Amino acid sequence: MTAASVAHADLEHDGQIEPAIDYLQIDGAQQNSLTPEDALNLPGWQTLNGESPNFGYTEAPVWLRFSPPISSSEMHQILDIRYPQLDSVKIYLFRDGKLIDELITGDRMPLKPRPLRHPHFLLPYTVDPGSSYQFVVRVQTNGALQVPITLWQRDRFFDHTSAVDQAHAIYYGILITVIFFNLFVFAALREATYLYYALSTLGYLVMLSTLRGMAFVYIWPGSPWLQNQSMMVSVPFALLFSSLFARAFLDLKHSSPALDRWVRVSVYLNLAAIAGTFILDYNTSMRLSVALAIPGCLLLTLLGPIEWLKGNRQAGLYTLAWGALTIGSALTALNKYGVVPTNFVTEFGMEIGSALEAILLSIALAARLYRERSDKMAAQEAQLQALAARRKAELRMMDQALHHPLTGLPNRSSFELHLQDTLTRKPDKRHAVGVIQLTNLQAITKTLGHQNADQVLKLAARRFNVICRDLPGIQIVEHSETRSFFVAALESATFGFVIDAEEVKAMPRRVVQCLEAIRKPIEYLGMQLPLDPLAGISVYPDHATDINTLIRQAYIALESEDSAERGLAYYKPEADSYNTGRLTLVSELREALDTNQLALYFQPKLSLSSRNVVGAEALIRWPGKATPISAEEIISVAEQTGLIKPLTRWVLEQALKARDKLIAAGYNDLSISVNISPNNLREPEFPLFVQRLMTSYHQHAGKIILEVTETSMMQDPVNSLRALRSLDFTGIPLSIDDFGSGYSSLSYIKRLPASEIKIDRSLISDLEFQADDRVIVKTTINMCHDLGYTVVAEGVEDESTLRLLREMNCDMVQGYVMTPPLPFDDFVRWLANQAQQEQRRA
Repeated sequence: MTAASVAHADLEHDGQIEPAIDYLQIDGAQQNSLTPEDALNLPGWQTLNGESPNFGYTEAPVWLRFSPPISSSEMHQILDIRYPQLDSVKIYLFRDGKLIDELITGDRMPLKPRPLRHPHFLLPYTVDPGSSYQFVVRVQTNGALQVPITLWQRDRFFDHTSAVDQAHAIYYGILITVIFFNLFVFAALREATYLYYALSTLGYLVMLSTLRGMAFVYIWPGSPWLQNQSMMVSVPFALLFSSLFARAFLDLKHSSPALDRWVRVSVYLNLAAIAGTFILDYNTSMRLSVALAIPGCLLLTLLGPIEWLKGNRQAGLYTLAWGALTIGSALTALNKYGVVPTNFVTEFGMEIGSALEAILLSIALAARLYRERSDKMAAQEAQLQALAARRKAELRMMDQALHHPLTGLPNRSSFELHLQDTLTRKPDKRHAVGVIQLTNLQAITKTLGHQNADQVLKLAARRFNVICRDLPGIQIVEHSETRSFFVAALESATFGFVIDAEEVKAMPRRVVQCLEAIRKPIEYLGMQLPLDPLAGISVYPDHATDINTLIRQAYIALESEDSAERGLAYYKPEADSYNTGRLTLVSELREALDTNQLALYFQPKLSLSSRNVVGAEALIRWPGKATPISAEEIISVAEQTGLIKPLTRWVLEQALKARDKLIAAGYNDLSISVNISPNNLREPEFPLFVQRLMTSYHQHAGKIILEVTETSMMQDPVNSLRALRSLDFTGIPLSIDDFGSGYSSLSYIKRLPASEIKIDRSLISDLEFQADDRVIVKTTINMCHDLGYTVVAEGVEDESTLRLLREMNCDMVQGYVMTPPLPFDDFVRWLANQAQQEQRRA
């Protein structure tokens, strides 16, 4: 069988062949001016004896010629020159003696002109079974001149390339994983050994990716200079940090100073080689780098067995790792010099060796890290044992410092630590902080003496701990081997607990049952002793986010009126007169009263029978306040701080002055309603003040209406009734505000000297859609008319509600259906506009 038929058979069977190649080396002046036709006609062509072309380090150009196989079944083929480190590659394809295709490329040229994006030099071509073909290739480079050539079936080439890329991906993945793992360890431990190893592995990664052309294809395809420079720098870079790593890993500075000096020499030489890559030409630099790499690798490899024999525990895996890398690197270097032929082992020796080295040294570093950690743990264990006695004593003292001496419950410090830990661990959950105070303990102490009171307190503490255990969402304040504590002793008669606010909300019946159990008297010495406990609760993060504020707010809730009435109260910011914001607000409100910063806004009252505005309600506002403050909050602060007295007097005086202006504007019959506080009704001199004021403004008699809420009157019904009768005696019209929102009896309402009832907005807002509300409102209107009251509906916001109220014979309405509350000047303009509209309708 002929060589051509053998090649044809090989191509048909395997999809690839390495063709029989003739070569021609030319020196002298004519080497750069030859055309491929001229080269073919020159004598001196020699045949390679079955070896892949490898001419070592030579700068002279080499011409190669060979014929591709002619296959009837596979006409689409690819020429593959598998060594990407060639400066100049010129490929010419002849058919029947005529040039039909050419490719001018090389690693000194950008990647773009190549027909296929691949690290190798590839030329796709098509053969015709009826023709003869011949390739002529001119190659020249400053480095190792290797020209491994393979001819492929096109489909078989892409299959092979895919498999090789996957193998490379695994290899690069190993190195990248090793790099990032050691960088992570370095970031955590700040130990230079891991940084040196990561950088040395990075050097091998860059070197091999540039050597195989992968970096040129995928990272800098338009920069041939960067490709060659990376190749030159990566070799001494890898050896530099490998030397630094070996020096630190084996601790040569202490274990072997002589070897440490040789390693430092290697470090300096590789630093010089890195600098030389920017000065020397490529050929010289590569020769120098490879020349330094071989003894450098041998030195680093010999360090392992030498240190191993000395008993260095780190040297075992190090020896195996560097042995693999040295053998692989040496085979690759000898292949570059042309000493050994090109095959899979010599071509990929450095990849194989560096992968094994990366894996083995990673294991060695992990083993070292484990040993160091074990040594540290052993040292720590010894320290712990040495401090055991001291810690035991400290724990005993700490236990005494964190527990109440009488009840044995966790004390305030322990409770605060637990609460802080809970908020830190579960910041996204809602937690309720509860405080229980025994209000009757002082009376028990005065009656039975301190010793008996202490016994009662112990019984109460034990009982509360058992009862609170059944609260839904209760959290353990402290857990010991014998028992768990669910409450803490904040003071001698005060206990604290923490519960999950959402679970409490979901199970209200269980909470009520626990509260009832807490309120039961304590049986002691045959007596049933009532403790009269009160409870206050604040909620994180609704009310506050720090523990001191939460506990303080729970105490505020405990002292509130709600707690006194029901035994349990939640913290309400508006009722907290002790917070810094409210303290500041008090001083600001006092200043606002003194400097006349407050203002009255007016909301009209419309008669449904005449469709005329018959009056207005004066509402307090603070227009100059940067942060808006509601009228309810202004009144609440004033009531809690005693400012309600001057505030109500200011409002009355401003209302009378406003009515003076209304009369001057021609609105003589408009009345003005003013809200008064239940605190005002408790002032003995308040009716006398109103009488004197109305005497000074006699022209407004009967047109200033005082409004009192139904709920406020029921707080002190006897005194409220006495004050209201005094005001009625002076001729002041009275109105019952927010009727229907409280719990007053009809018998009490009937005794009030009022002439007007204002139905609360809560019954009016859904009047159109709630049939029950319509029945209640209709019944209320009829009842009030039968008792002789005028009825006003508050909070009317739309025409449909207004129409329903007209059909129910309601007397007057008030709300946004007409206008929101307006400053006085805007209110007067609104009245004028309404008058003009009435005239146009007339």
